Amino acid sequence: MRHQKKTIKLGRTAEHRKALLANQVCSLIEHQRIKTTLAKAKAVRPLAERMVTLGKNGSIHARRTAFATLRQKNAVKKLFEDIAPRSAERNGGYTRIVKLGQRKSDSAQMAFIEWVDMAEVVEEKPAEQKKAKKKEAEPRPKQTEPQRTEPERAESKKEEPKSDSDK
Repeated sequence: MRHQKKTIKLGRTAEHRKALLANQVCSLIEHQRIKTTLAKAKAVRPLAERMVTLGKNGSIHARRTAFATLRQKNAVKKLFEDIAPRSAERNGGYTRIVKLGQRKSDSAQMAFIEWVDMAEVVEEKPAEQKKAKKKEAEPRPKQTEPQRTEPERAESKKEEPKSDSDK
């Protein structure tokens, strides 16, 4: 029986799992929200919350402990300077898991994991601008340049056999 064995193994060795979770937390710190499987999100949550608790402490020892776990200086810096101060009044529960449904390829349960006190995520606005650029690109008239390039290619093909025959 697996009583009191809380580690979610994720089908990986201990070293691989530790690296995976550290990288997931670093991505969460960098992007404020990540899309992953539900099992990985549930495994990332305790580590992410532990890192925020270290960030709230703010001491050199806490910073070195966080760096020993995450192994990325920029992530530790952002954690201590940006994310931890936003969660200063909150006693735990720094992350939220939002279920998204199943992935099409293998039907794995997908989820977002994000900070509860996250700054505004500006992901949807660039998508709207891209659509607008595509609409502007459609009414442009077709240019006749591709027709000109075809004869040049034919001429270059004719020149190649001549250079081969010279040898």
